[in-house]
Amino acid sequence: MDYFPALQPARLIKRYKRFLADVVTPQGDTLTLHCANTGAMTGCATPGDTVWYSTSASTTRKYPHSWELTETQQGDWICVNTLRANTLVREAIEAGVIAELAGYSTLQAEVKYGAERSRIDFLLQAEKRRNCYIEVKSVTLLQQGKGYFPDAVTVRGQKHLRELAKIAAEGERAVLFFAVLHTGIEDVSPARHIDTQYAELLVQAQQSGVEILCYKAQLSPAGLTLKKSLVVEL
Repeated sequence: MDYFPALQPARLIKRYKRFLADVVTPQGDTLTLHCANTGAMTGCATPGDTVWYSTSASTTRKYPHSWELTETQQGDWICVNTLRANTLVREAIEAGVIAELAGYSTLQAEVKYGAERSRIDFLLQAEKRRNCYIEVKSVTLLQQGKGYFPDAVTVRGQKHLRELAKIAAEGERAVLFFAVLHTGIEDVSPARHIDTQYAELLVQAQQSGVEILCYKAQLSPAGLTLKKSLVVEL
């Protein structure tokens, strides 16, 4: 996934009201950016970090600039725009980068499914193969040298695990896909210290047949690419 037009840098002043962040440009101008990430963003929004932002051509947007990447003062890169995770995974599936998900003829996004009225991120289908349901999660939390998900209690994420477990029990493929969007993360674990229920449901889901995949992205202001598989330690 390439960024076009090119991202621009600025220094983070503060993030507030979940959806907004103030930054100062190299020219000394103060801008308010839209932030698509509604999570805690722990370690991703430290004042003084370098923010890389995109600019929309739309004339109707109240906040035309969007926060895309954080370049931390420790030298790590983080994609904080959670909307990019699905784009990355879709591109990687279609390009055949993810061997575990190769060989399907059709891909649909945002398909309704499940008893709890969910929407699956991707549904892969092919003749003489089981349907493959894929839920994508963006991983950006780094603590004590380890990557964790989630970064806050996620009732929605818990629901997704229950839905995936039911799909697996029905004989279809069910995949939880962790897209690691932080260059400092080399392995991922469920954040039991943040959401114990999610961690327990993740173990139960795997025991029910849900496959857990984890791939790390290469990040830069030029673009994002899923590159290598990482270990998920339950």
